[in-house]
Amino acid sequence: MKLAVFDFDSTLMDGETIDFLAEPLGLGEKVAVITERAMRGELDFFESLTTRVQLLEGLSVETVDTICHNLPFMPGAEETIAKLKAFGYRVVVFSGGFRNATSHAREALGFDADFSNVLHAKDGYLTGLVGGDMMFDFSKGDMLVRLQSLLGVSPRETIVVGDGANDRSMFAHAETRIAFCAKEILKKEANVVINQKDLTQILAYVD
Repeated sequence: MKLAVFDFDSTLMDGETIDFLAEPLGLGEKVAVITERAMRGELDFFESLTTRVQLLEGLSVETVDTICHNLPFMPGAEETIAKLKAFGYRVVVFSGGFRNATSHAREALGFDADFSNVLHAKDGYLTGLVGGDMMFDFSKGDMLVRLQSLLGVSPRETIVVGDGANDRSMFAHAETRIAFCAKEILKKEANVVINQKDLTQILAYVD
């Protein structure tokens, strides 16, 4: 068995989920600035995540789901996942974003599992709180090691694809490390760099 792990925001999906969610509240630009700084590694991921989610307090779950179910996938996403699965890969998504988006994408794109965070809600509206599997800078690396152990997959049999600072921890545990339209902080950790928004380009580095 082989394993391919993708980041979601700005990797499988063309944009940042939390930035899209902030738009109806008129906070898109404010949240996007924090997101950009976090992805460049200038802010602690946990602190930046909780700060941004607090700003979403009062947004209806119905609005969240509508936005999350209409996010634009990256060009080549569906084809790339299908080909990886045909090559014998288990395809998994690790996201510092939210299950509303990643679970829908799993059904739409056909990958095997998603690990992400949960937006807390009460009476149909976001409370501004968040919890889940991917809250910290180290979360993706920690989850990857656990998944490799569970599936019996080695780093040599593992491909990781991401774009931001919080993907560095999973890059430490994979032989093929693909920085996709990535921030400089992640490119330094990669052995494959792709600068064009076309996920099918990663297939040239897959065996």
